[in-house]
Amino acid sequence: MKLSYYLLCLVFIIGFSCKENKAVDKKEETLEISIKENETQMKALMQKHLDAVSNKDIETLKSTMSPKGYMRLILPQSEIMEGVDAFIKYHIDWFAVDNGWTFETKILETKVGATLGMAIIEIVYREPDRNGEPYFNRMVVSYVLEKTDGNWYVIKDHASSVEKSTDKTE
Repeated sequence: MKLSYYLLCLVFIIGFSCKENKAVDKKEETLEISIKENETQMKALMQKHLDAVSNKDIETLKSTMSPKGYMRLILPQSEIMEGVDAFIKYHIDWFAVDNGWTFETKILETKVGATLGMAIIEIVYREPDRNGEPYFNRMVVSYVLEKTDGNWYVIKDHASSVEKSTDKTE
């Protein structure tokens, strides 16, 4: 009788343990799918943002910006520009310059969480003629994105120049 009781208890313990593991596995699987969906959505938004700059498309660029107005643009040798309005004004002024510039981009790395993500992008800015010579500026740009109301938005853009055609060589 005691043996039957112990066996019955053991069966219940094993049964509940298996059920609990299945619940944990299901939760981890759901989290993994959620992260993959976030990564896909975030990368799509990042590419939309980069394409908007390449195409000088202010309206599409605005659609990638936080509806809360939060944005920081950090460029070499300049003060931090705060807010979506300042970011858009900077780009309107830049896009108005008609010197044939191009903007090539390559997403190097992304990391994504539930509501924040980051992307590292290589960008090559080119002008066909600057002071009689072709010009380029190869940069590494880090972006921070935030998920708000189910959508991803760019909230920080920090550019660093790696190499310019005007750099002095020895």
